[in-house]
Amino acid sequence: MKAIVYTQYGPPDVLALKEVDKPVPRDNEILVKVRATTVNRTDCANLRAKPFIMRFMLGLFKPKNQILGTEFAGDIEEVGSEVTSFKAGDKVFGFEDRVISSYAEYMVIADDKAVAMMPEEMSYEQAAACI
Repeated sequence: MKAIVYTQYGPPDVLALKEVDKPVPRDNEILVKVRATTVNRTDCANLRAKPFIMRFMLGLFKPKNQILGTEFAGDIEEVGSEVTSFKAGDKVFGFEDRVISSYAEYMVIADDKAVAMMPEEMSYEQAAACI
C-alpha cells in the first residue's frame, strides 16, 4: 500500500510517498481503508519533533513510527476475531494519537479507541475534519 512516510524530523520536504506493508488487524482491531484525513497541530509538531522533549516519546534521533496522521474517516475492510462493535463495510471516523498512521491507504485501530460510525449525511472529508 502507499503511505506518506518520514524517516527524519524536519519540514514538510522530508515527507515522501512510499510503498509499505499493509497492516494486519489483531483480534481487537479493525482495518480501515482511509478515505480522508487531516493535517493538524499534532502532525506538524511530530514532523518537526518540537519541542525537543517530544523526541523521548517519538524517537530520539529519528521517528519510531514513520507514518503521521491522527484524524481519519474511511471504510472498515476487516475486523479482528474479538471485534463485535463493527463489521466489514461500516463507514467510520475517529482519532488515534498513540499509533499515528492515517496518512496511508490503510490503518488499524483498536475497536475500543476513539472510533465511531459516521453519520450518514456526512462526507468522509467532513467526518475526518470534525474530530
